[in-house]
Amino acid sequence: MNCMGDVLAGFHAVWEFDTDSVLIRFERGIRKPKLFQALGERRIPYEALRSVEVSQGRRGTVVLHARPRAGADPLMDAADGQLKDDADPYRLVLPADRAGQAGHYRDQLQGVLGGEAAGPAERYLVAAPEAPLTFKAYDGKASFDGSSVAFRWFWTGASTAKWKSGDQSFPVDGLSGVVWRSPENGSSAPAVPGAWHSGYLRLLPHGAEEEAGHGADQDPASVIFGLGYGPVHESLPFAAAVLQAVRTAGPAPPPRLRAVRWSSRTAAPPTSRTAYASWASCTTPDC
Repeated sequence: MNCMGDVLAGFHAVWEFDTDSVLIRFERGIRKPKLFQALGERRIPYEALRSVEVSQGRRGTVVLHARPRAGADPLMDAADGQLKDDADPYRLVLPADRAGQAGHYRDQLQGVLGGEAAGPAERYLVAAPEAPLTFKAYDGKASFDGSSVAFRWFWTGASTAKWKSGDQSFPVDGLSGVVWRSPENGSSAPAVPGAWHSGYLRLLPHGAEEEAGHGADQDPASVIFGLGYGPVHESLPFAAAVLQAVRTAGPAPPPRLRAVRWSSRTAAPPTSRTAYASWASCTTPDC
């Protein structure tokens, strides 16, 4: 890439270009998106990108927008298309008079994308935020140490069902996925009293389905957050880190099946429970 070492500064972030990746440093400040402040910085390998576009922004701006490949970034997988434009970490907003500069970097980035860019990534290519991570939701505190997720319930917000279930701990190798729902898009389960909408973070143990069982307020594998009830900008990086750990752990091992060898002396297994247990556990040829 010809622009190695170049730095492109926008309104909320700075992009630093390298030979094989772009380092995005998000600026901090009162008027900056909270999600960007929580992320700090992210290194995006060029192989994680699907395309790069330039479009007209709002109020005299132009936007350089890199789009990640499906399955390349755990943050975007967890967000599942729910982020608004101003919270998209792949958009760099520039003044409109720098449209030519934005087009130059678009062309440079497009030139390094290989033929595999159109297809999904086989593994995560962008790192999720590192553990340990914690955030306080409406009904409990969630923590992740890199190997397990723990929920500790608040008596002021947790439902009776969650109190009865007790505090929870979920090893990542016992999970098949993570579901994150933003309160800002109206998808809720169900609304927290006093809030217009509620979002949630739900862990999916192996064999569980997203909509199966109770709602997020009753499910001890979920925590609720919403507008004014828990930080959306902290829960999404948390969900991404857990999702990356789950994918790294791989699928659950199949149940272990013990082979039963039929005895050469016994045509059929014993019918009594005691005799059967002894017969089934025998490993010698004389059984």
